[in-house]
Amino acid sequence: MTVEPMESQAQTGTAGLFVMKCGGSTLAALPDSFFEDLRELQVSGIQPVIVHGGGPAISGNLEKLGIESRFVNGLRVTTEEVLDVVEMTLSGSINKAIVRRIQASGGQALGLSGVDGNLIMAHPVANHDEVGLVGEVTGVRAEIVTGILAMGYIPVIAPVGVDGEGQRYNINADTAAGAVASYIGSPSMIVVTDVPGIMRTVDGEKIVLPSVTVAQIEALIENGEIYGGMIPKVRAAMDCIQGQVSEVIIVDGKEPRVLSRVLKGEALGTRIVRA
Repeated sequence: MTVEPMESQAQTGTAGLFVMKCGGSTLAALPDSFFEDLRELQVSGIQPVIVHGGGPAISGNLEKLGIESRFVNGLRVTTEEVLDVVEMTLSGSINKAIVRRIQASGGQALGLSGVDGNLIMAHPVANHDEVGLVGEVTGVRAEIVTGILAMGYIPVIAPVGVDGEGQRYNINADTAAGAVASYIGSPSMIVVTDVPGIMRTVDGEKIVLPSVTVAQIEALIENGEIYGGMIPKVRAAMDCIQGQVSEVIIVDGKEPRVLSRVLKGEALGTRIVRA
């Protein structure tokens, strides 16, 4: 999917602004120093925007409730019953846990979902007959995000979308993050994970690739250099490259002051670029 920002939204500006995508389980495991770094960035005038996921927590809550989890091509099959749990988990427990950790570090954060103020507008994905209430982003109200930033808060966004009739949709967090970044005019995005970047074997030793194109990633998957659990992480990062977003930087959230260092241009992790 390609998201094209509306003309009026292209004027939001990008100075000191960045979007960070992180899974809920990854954020929960991050040290306090990560959130202290985030606070210091906010105090210095940098404006972070966070879009988070929470797949493992959703699956755990569904299991507790005796509701089956099924996936088709990586997308969770979402009925209204499943969507209740998705919204409860993403917009509730995970979103507020992130807000609390930011505020405990001295930062200021405001949690919301794509439903609030029709922030993330969506319609059914093409194969909705297979996956149910999974949404594709059709628009993002950038003025809500920039308004929260102007008030001095870090927006923490759960990827639940809504259409004009009020129907909710479960939206892939990486797709939602890429759409938010594109609509607010952020050309790059930081994906915080539990790995140091995309790695390949050179002379029997694993090294982190500092930069790689989307085409090169596909070749590395094809030849087995990228394998196992790294494949979904990399494909998720590629999902973020849409609209105005031209690069995604994969970093290890446990690396000391990782956000500050990446924003200063230090070569950490892997930069994924279109070409």
